[in-house]
Amino acid sequence: MSGKAKSEIHQGILKGMEKELLPAEEILSKYFSRIETKRSAIAYFHGLLAETERKNSWQLAEQAGLQNPYPFQHLLGRATWDSDALRDETRSSSVDHLGKKDSVLSIDETGFLKKGDKSAGVARQYSGTAGRIENCQIAVFLSYATPKGRTLIDRELYIPQAWFEDEKRCRTAGIPESLEFNTKPELALQMLKRTFENGIRPDWIAGDEVYGCYKLREWLELQEQSYVLAVACSSIVSIGTQRHKVNELLKTIPDEEWMVLSAGSGTKGERYYKWCRVKINSMSPSGWSRWLLIRRNLKKPDEVAFYIGFSSDKKSMHAMVKAAGSRWTIEECFEMAKGETGLDHYEVRSWTGWYRHITLSMFALSFLTKLRSQLNEVESGEIKKKPSRRRNPMKKFLQSRGLR
Repeated sequence: MSGKAKSEIHQGILKGMEKELLPAEEILSKYFSRIETKRSAIAYFHGLLAETERKNSWQLAEQAGLQNPYPFQHLLGRATWDSDALRDETRSSSVDHLGKKDSVLSIDETGFLKKGDKSAGVARQYSGTAGRIENCQIAVFLSYATPKGRTLIDRELYIPQAWFEDEKRCRTAGIPESLEFNTKPELALQMLKRTFENGIRPDWIAGDEVYGCYKLREWLELQEQSYVLAVACSSIVSIGTQRHKVNELLKTIPDEEWMVLSAGSGTKGERYYKWCRVKINSMSPSGWSRWLLIRRNLKKPDEVAFYIGFSSDKKSMHAMVKAAGSRWTIEECFEMAKGETGLDHYEVRSWTGWYRHITLSMFALSFLTKLRSQLNEVESGEIKKKPSRRRNPMKKFLQSRGLR
């Protein structure tokens, strides 16, 4: 099928989805005072939902029928609008739709491979995406997940310390003069504070070893926020008057203390492991406790993971296990955003351009997440509708994108 034919089919699908698209367009329109920029933003949003292989300004301009990408480049670089306000809207609407039940907010980072040294924050650094040291940008994200779906709700670009030693380089990339170096856990803490200040309190916070540091855990405990965060095998915990390395404490746990529990369903069904948790010292408020949670592979007993957990005593070990197992949902969000809404397809170099593209991509991902959950509710019978011979436009759209 020719590119023109595909484009015509896609335009037909979008037309049939007008009812679903209009509310999203109205939300997006609020953040642009000039009609030209507003139109560019809506066209960019449509492009991020399209089947275009690469979703940079040139490809999206072609998708939109523009002669050149200048309107999109202006949108990302020089236009006057507040990407943080759109981020706040995306976070709020996502949480409102996905609900609070069994909610897990996960913290993780992802890499964006880049050439050259001009893009804000680019450096030779380890990228989990590539699995090695690469020339890339690294950003820290928050995701929000419930049984209804999952999506990205906040983002911060990591700027390595070396950048702050070259003021001219920072100004050229548009990095604000007021910005100071922040570690990845510090960036995560900034986002968590924003989330809490906006009245969002998930059932659990989850994250890998990078975010299991004491400072982040201490802040969460002061908020009486349940969490389960991975820690290194060399981490030290206190039990009574004794201090233990967690990997050494592992050897003292009798077989009968282990329980086989599912960490939740994955692509191949339920993910069963052996689990054990031990209460460790803390200054926890009444009715709250801090725990060392240990996970062991059923088939490979030497594969062990350690977590520090903190929760109300009303929450069970199984609830903590499920929260630990939910951390992978943010990795699924990265995969969806990169594959479906062009999270890593940008070619902008500036600080401002990065935040604007990433925020628009997150907004598009939130839109798709809402469509999926609505369609799932209809198909599961949670929303009663009269029988109709008309095809569900959401289902048609998602199937055309290979998302169903």
